[in-house]
Amino acid sequence: MAEESKQPKEELPEIQEQKKQEGPQKAAKSGLSGKLDAAGWGSFLIWLGIVLMVGADTSVALLGIGIIMVGVQVARLVLKLHMEGFWLVVGLLFMVGGIWQLIDTRLPLVPILLIVAGLALVLTKFLPRHRD
Repeated sequence: MAEESKQPKEELPEIQEQKKQEGPQKAAKSGLSGKLDAAGWGSFLIWLGIVLMVGADTSVALLGIGIIMVGVQVARLVLKLHMEGFWLVVGLLFMVGGIWQLIDTRLPLVPILLIVAGLALVLTKFLPRHRD
């Protein structure tokens, strides 16, 4: 059996030109992403300092942290950057935890979140996906 040559295939000139144009755009988006991350972390630290300085309630601290985290992800979406789903979920959980404490409900939050997470996991594996 003759081995096929494993030389890279030549790209069409249109594709090469597109890649040349994408280079600076990717670099700009990467720089913007870094600035957005720094703004998010800076906002988090400022908020944490304010909460500690004024002695705010834990519910207010959690709610503020969640708003900052979700806000950074919304900004990523608006700026057409890759939105980080993990941090969006974490931010939403912080917000839910803050609201939960704020309304002072007697229902335990963690068991309810575990049930919801379990249902979401099962449903996403067994329900059909629609790809457009």
